[in-house]
Amino acid sequence: MTTQATDRYAVVGHPISHSRSPWIHQEFAKATHQLLEYDRYDVSAADLTSFLDSFFASGGKGLNITLPHKGSAAAAVQQLTPRATLAGAVNTIWMQATGVLVGDNTDGVGLLSDLTHNLGMTLKGRRILLVGAGGAARGVVAPLLEQAPASLVISNRTASRAQSLVALFEHLGPVSARSFSALGDTAFDLVINATAASLTDEVPAIPRQAISPATVCYDMAYGKGDTPFTLFCKVHGARATHTGLGMLVEQAAESFFLWRGIKPKTATVLRELQSLTRAS
Repeated sequence: MTTQATDRYAVVGHPISHSRSPWIHQEFAKATHQLLEYDRYDVSAADLTSFLDSFFASGGKGLNITLPHKGSAAAAVQQLTPRATLAGAVNTIWMQATGVLVGDNTDGVGLLSDLTHNLGMTLKGRRILLVGAGGAARGVVAPLLEQAPASLVISNRTASRAQSLVALFEHLGPVSARSFSALGDTAFDLVINATAASLTDEVPAIPRQAISPATVCYDMAYGKGDTPFTLFCKVHGARATHTGLGMLVEQAAESFFLWRGIKPKTATVLRELQSLTRAS
């Protein structure tokens, strides 16, 4: 009697020990009655391409890619989806029956699902400040513009990087670039931190005037509780602050759908993850 092998998935990053993705995908698998295993691999930048080749050659079905490999993964696959092309980064990979590796980016879907579905926000007509101009920011600009905000301002420590990002997306909607010092004293409706500053206990140098009692602040990073960015926003009177746990779960659900053809429900998994994170 032949036993069918369990489908293998994993997340790849450097470092990776902190990743909650294995737990999230196992919960999705249990809820949707899917038989799979999901691991994590710490892979250096120099070894990424060879790891991708060996993982799929040995029967692996799909990978999630996290920091710092999302840009490199986009160059390592043979085919990009339209949203991965726009993002210039890949966080989800699978192999077609033809042997072609396909890369997609589910970060924008994850952010929008958390903002609009989980948090009940309406982005149409809102003034949005996106802090940062790296890969994380690039992955969410197009989805944010699709929501028809009144304006999307990209601000970055190096203003030229923000301007380069605007040039890629200005045909999609009202997006502009400003340095931190040029943000002025008008508050935004939504401020999103797409930098990695919180990972090093730092806060982007945005002026406090960007935040008012009507402002919602969102950090794409997450930890056991507040991040340095969300604490900064609370101190300066933001109406509400949120970390990226919801985005993490929602982008994972989209990856799961791409791999398995089933979109898992996320509410229970998010509540349990929030409890686990507070308790850890």
